[in-house]
Amino acid sequence: ERELEFKLNTQKALRLALRNPDLTTAKRVAAAINDFLGADTAEPLLYDSRDLMTHAVCVGMTGSGKTGLCLSLLEEAALDGIPALAIDPKGDLGNLLLSFPDLAPSDFEPWVDAAEAARKGQTPSAHAAELAVRWRRGLEDSGQDPARIRRLRDAAEFAIYTPGASAGRPLSILRSFAPPASQQADPGALRERVTAAVGGLLGLIGVDADPLQSREHILLATLLEQGWREGRAVELPDLIRSVQKPPFDQLGALDVETFFPLAERMKLALSLNALLAAPQFASWREGEPLDIDRLLFTATGKPRIAILSIAHLNDAERMFVVTLVLSEMLAWTRRQSGASSLRALLYMDEIFGYFPPVAAPPSKAPLLTLLKQARAFGVGVVLATQNPVDLDYKGLANAGTWFIGRLQTERDKARVLEGLLNSGGEGVDRATLDAMLSNLQPRVFLMRNVHEPAPLLFRTRWALSYLRGPVTLAEIARLSGKQAATPQTPTSISSAPEKSSRPVPPAGVPEYFWARTPQPTLWQAHVFAVARLHFVDTRNALDQWETRCWLAPLGEDGESPVWSEHSDGDITSEFDETAPRGAHFAAPPTALLQAARYPRWAKALATHIYAAETMTVLHSPLTGARSTAADERAFRAQLALTLREQRDAAMDALRARYVAPLQRLQDQLRRADVRLERERDQLSQQKLGAVISAGTSLLGVLLGRKKISSTNLGRVGTAARQAGRVGRESEDVDNAAEDRQIMEARLAELNAKLDQELTELKAAYDPATAVVETFRVKPRKSDTEVSRIGLVWIGERSQ
Repeated sequence: ERELEFKLNTQKALRLALRNPDLTTAKRVAAAINDFLGADTAEPLLYDSRDLMTHAVCVGMTGSGKTGLCLSLLEEAALDGIPALAIDPKGDLGNLLLSFPDLAPSDFEPWVDAAEAARKGQTPSAHAAELAVRWRRGLEDSGQDPARIRRLRDAAEFAIYTPGASAGRPLSILRSFAPPASQQADPGALRERVTAAVGGLLGLIGVDADPLQSREHILLATLLEQGWREGRAVELPDLIRSVQKPPFDQLGALDVETFFPLAERMKLALSLNALLAAPQFASWREGEPLDIDRLLFTATGKPRIAILSIAHLNDAERMFVVTLVLSEMLAWTRRQSGASSLRALLYMDEIFGYFPPVAAPPSKAPLLTLLKQARAFGVGVVLATQNPVDLDYKGLANAGTWFIGRLQTERDKARVLEGLLNSGGEGVDRATLDAMLSNLQPRVFLMRNVHEPAPLLFRTRWALSYLRGPVTLAEIARLSGKQAATPQTPTSISSAPEKSSRPVPPAGVPEYFWARTPQPTLWQAHVFAVARLHFVDTRNALDQWETRCWLAPLGEDGESPVWSEHSDGDITSEFDETAPRGAHFAAPPTALLQAARYPRWAKALATHIYAAETMTVLHSPLTGARSTAADERAFRAQLALTLREQRDAAMDALRARYVAPLQRLQDQLRRADVRLERERDQLSQQKLGAVISAGTSLLGVLLGRKKISSTNLGRVGTAARQAGRVGRESEDVDNAAEDRQIMEARLAELNAKLDQELTELKAAYDPATAVVETFRVKPRKSDTEVSRIGLVWIGERSQ
């Protein structure tokens, strides 16, 4: 079988070799056979990150090395300062947090599989030592070193989010029912997001709804879209009440009662209420909000690889989370400016079930839209699966890069070939692809990149992270304790004041309510104020208004707020003007119930603002960009993208300058090769001629001629002259070889110079080392305006 396989591969290699006239037949055949057999090469495969803007698909059965390839891709993105949102239905992506720069056995030991060590007859310590040696050798064999692991950890933050669980960083999924930022600008985009959100919510309660036929879907979508168009956040309790009593009388051409009778609407309301009342549902509302900016970048603008682990959820919950995350990613993508370099990655492992060829689950629409539109905004989508027959190949025809590993069945191979051929590109035929896919070994992949002339085979590099398999919730908790910063917890009430009914504030004093924690048990009174500040700095071309809010306690005297201890932030949108029912209110300080004090407090706040408040402005000397520190995350993210775009443009220009000199040297080297081959052929001919002449003379003597005739003497002389010419030809060969070595050295020197300049360019435009200057600007005193001041009740859980 191996012999037959080799013969078939050799025949296909010969056919492929004949298409390339630039090399000799021997070299072409050798290169083609080498490619078909999947042999390793000394040169690394360099993949341009901009190629991922046309998206990528990775397909391979279990054991093909697909996980290692995809994790290596995320590692390379992190090293290049590109953030990624990675959806992990299986649990493998948590391995990205298992990176050990020292490669010490003690680093591996906590993560050793004791059962595997026992099967090998080793203690966990001995097995960890073996893993450390294996990882070090693997890195060395792929041209890497442990220092690269340290650069990886310094280049980006790695964090695991666990929606619906507290093992990793909790994620408040239902905060996504807040209205989109730009819903009025694109009604079509708003409807897409409404459809996805409603489809995910109905899937969570077990309703398989068609957006065009399901009454449940149509009603909820209408309620959600109406709220979002009015700029309101639609909370689940509000949605349940609206299902029972819709704020409109007609749906389409029919009245609501005819279209969806009350008795059946109550069943939907009860299902949604059961979801809301479930004890585990509270975890869906806690944690960081589902904000793509916060997921992709830290508060200081450092890129983040955000892993959304959903392996612990059931199928309906996974579909709900994936749908909302994809919808948020699509909305965020559309808010970005156009980009010529890769801005961010969306990676999803085990895409099976979320992008089927025939069915239309809620996750399919936003994912298909991302594949069609995200490239214009610099966002790349990478999808991975081991079940290629279950994917929508018409949608995946938008993928510009395919990574194909070992496939399990002929049916899988046929579907992959269909997708590859549909993705377009020149230099591809079915027979060649079929032959290449039939001989793949573990960790060997076929890459079809539409930006390259032809497909090629490569072996994946050794992963920088320890690939120990799926990570459990308990292990995620351990990783989060080491990796994630301690989340900020709401300030709790250490001693509950005497509870009383809510007092009525004086006329003219606005009253608001804000639940700082879910299901608060006690409400306390504070002073709340909003002011508009005008920051002007002519020298730095700054003229900006900003609205800030203050939530301040009263001082020890109980007479006036301590503005210097204020708590600001984007909290005004969270306030409610309706008092919660059945709530317990702490008795407020007397001063808060005296209307005459509020104007004085407003003046005191204005004085404090001029004396203490400033706007911190960030400035990049390299790009000239400026931004306020309040938007530091977005500034650094945009700065990183700008620097990558400038770096890519500068590197392209540099390579273009080297094209002509490199081409000249390569032409000279080819001519030197031709001359050397010619001189060697001539030397061989002269040697052969000299041998024949000398042999003829010797045979004449040996065959019995007793006298040396003039003919024999002439033959001997000819042989001598030919021997002399052999010597001269040998010198010509040496000279030709020396000339070739000179050309080869010049070419290597020019390539090294190009590599050095490319490295310097990359370092010059590295976002991690880019200087960001800060300066502070005071607000104009005359323009400061306290627009609102009043009493706010803060709801918290008492201890």
